[in-house]
Amino acid sequence: MKIILAFDSYKGCLSSSEVAATVSEAIHKLHPSCQVVSFPLSDGGEGLVEALVESTQGKYIECPSYDPLMRPLSSCYGCTGDGCTAIIEMATCSGLHLLTNAERNPLHTTTYGTGIQIAHALSQGYRRFIIGLGGSATCDAGIGMLAALGYQFFDSQGTLIPHPCGKQLGEVHRIDASHAHAALSQSTFIMACDVNNPLHGKQGAAHIFAPQKGANAQEVKLLDKGLQHIGRLFDATVQKAISTMPGSGAAGGMGAALLTYLNATLTSGSRLVLETIGFEEAIADAHLIITGEGHSDAQTLMGKLPFGVLNVARKHRVPVILMSGSISHRQQLLDAGFQAAIAITPPHQPLAEAILPDQARLNLINAVKKLSLIL
Repeated sequence: MKIILAFDSYKGCLSSSEVAATVSEAIHKLHPSCQVVSFPLSDGGEGLVEALVESTQGKYIECPSYDPLMRPLSSCYGCTGDGCTAIIEMATCSGLHLLTNAERNPLHTTTYGTGIQIAHALSQGYRRFIIGLGGSATCDAGIGMLAALGYQFFDSQGTLIPHPCGKQLGEVHRIDASHAHAALSQSTFIMACDVNNPLHGKQGAAHIFAPQKGANAQEVKLLDKGLQHIGRLFDATVQKAISTMPGSGAAGGMGAALLTYLNATLTSGSRLVLETIGFEEAIADAHLIITGEGHSDAQTLMGKLPFGVLNVARKHRVPVILMSGSISHRQQLLDAGFQAAIAITPPHQPLAEAILPDQARLNLINAVKKLSLIL
C-alpha cells in the first residue's frame, strides 16, 4: 500500500516536515510493509522555502537582516536547484512568530527585513523571485521592504522616513524611486499567496488581518486610514487601481507594494508548490493521501493547501484524509470530498498544551492509531 503524506505546517507548533516525519514513523510501526512518501508542502506561507528547496535539490543562503522591530536577525532564504530562482518567505524576517505577545502591534512593525533579503539575493545575481506571503506581523503596505530596496519616503515637510512602519503610512507625502536598486528593473517577482483581499476597506488588510497581529479596534481604523492614503499614492504611481486588486491586501498590504513597484504577478501558493514538486505525477499510483494543517474549517475550501491536494487527488480518484490540529465545519469538509476529517487534539485539551511540539507529536501518533483502526 502506497500512502502519500502531504501536510502543511501546524503553524506555531510543528513544521510540515516534522508533522510528516511523525505520521510516517507511526504508520511504519503499525504497518511495516506500507510505502510512505512524504512531501513538505506550503500554501505560500511558512514552509515555502523548505518545500521548494528540498523538492528541487536547491540550497539555502544565509543573510543578515532585521526582524519586524528592526532588531538584527540571522536569516536565510532559498534558491531552486537550477540556480535561477530565489525563494523568500516573508515570515522569515517579518513574521508574527518572531515577536512575543506583548510586542505584537502592526503600528510598529515593518517589512524592512524582507527587503534586505531581496536586496541580498539581487546582489548574488538572482533575477527571478518567488515571495511567499503569509504569517506576517506587519501592516505597512510593504513600504518597509521598498525602503530596504532604495525607495525613499518623505513626509509633508520633506523629511525622510528611513524605516517606515504601519503607523507612518498616513505620513508619507512623496515616494522617490530614483535610488531604487538598479537590478529590480531586470527582475521578475511571483507572489505566492492564497489571499484575495484588497488593500483597504472592510475586507482589507487592516480590518481582516490586523487584529490577529495585535491591533485593537482603534488601531485597525488608524491602519485602514493609512492604507487608504498609501493606496492613493500607489494607484497614482502606475495609473491603476492597485489598491482594489485581489491580493493587494495580502500580508498587511505587502501585495500592493509588490504589484505597484516590482510588477509582481499573483499565483496560488498551494498550486505553485504542488506543480513545482510534481505532486500529480507522484500520486498517480497511490492508494491513500493524508493531508492537514493546524486548523481546518470552511476557509480551508477557499484555496488552502489541503483543498489543493484534494483537487489534484480527485483526478486520479485517490482518497484523501484530512488530519489537522483541530477541525470546525466538519460536514462541509466531508461534503467537499475528504474521506474523513480527523482532529488530532483531544476535545478537552487546552490549546496551550496542544501546541507544545512534544504533545502535538503524541496527538498525531494517537490519531494515526485511530485511523489505522478505521481503515
